[in-house]
Amino acid sequence: MRLFSLHGRRAFITGANTGIGQGIAVALAEAGADIIAAGRSSMAETMNAVRGHDRHCEEVLADFADKNAAVSAFETAWQRFGPVDILVNNAGIIRRADAVDFMEKDWDDVMDLNLKSVFFLCQALARKALGAGRSARIINIASVLSVQGGVRVPSYTASKSGMAGLTRELACEWAVKGINVNAIAPGYIETNNTEALREDPVRRSQIVDRIPAGRWGLPQDIGGAAAFLASDAAAYVHGILLPVDGGWLAR
Repeated sequence: MRLFSLHGRRAFITGANTGIGQGIAVALAEAGADIIAAGRSSMAETMNAVRGHDRHCEEVLADFADKNAAVSAFETAWQRFGPVDILVNNAGIIRRADAVDFMEKDWDDVMDLNLKSVFFLCQALARKALGAGRSARIINIASVLSVQGGVRVPSYTASKSGMAGLTRELACEWAVKGINVNAIAPGYIETNNTEALREDPVRRSQIVDRIPAGRWGLPQDIGGAAAFLASDAAAYVHGILLPVDGGWLAR
């Protein structure tokens, strides 16, 4: 359907080399978008997958924990490859430790990548889009911990809670200007960030037992939600936090 088509649009996706970012890149490509896969390591696997759907895919390498490098990478991509219609802020890290033992560096590293750079990338897109009189979509990858506390992940929980608030604030400012800002809250997805949990048989079982769907999520589960939010079908959707969690938050 035309409402769900992304043909003629270009998406800039951070952390697109693997996991959720890769799943989103492939899903948007399937819907017709060309992809700029961005992150600090090779995007070769993602590029091959996207090109398998007959879409263009370009690689941008940068350290997105450095907000200046992140903004520079985005602005360079806009100049080299053309205007960006869809920004997906997916790149993120997690550090685990008891709150009483949590180190300042671990706090700063997570907040810099998961929240600070996200804001300045959103700002960079808005400045470009508004300056050119273009509409745009921003999709932030938050977490179920945007609304829950979690355990032993204080900086991650704070950053994802902040992302949910930032999404709402930017939507309030930019909706009337043609920029849709929304967030997806993944549940427990099979990615590098959850490897430690999945390797712990007790925690893995506890988590699956609580998920009504009876399984961990896959990156493509997030990709479908992102494709919807990027499409005209979501033209009147602003400022939401969309859980994609197998029913985790419903229980």
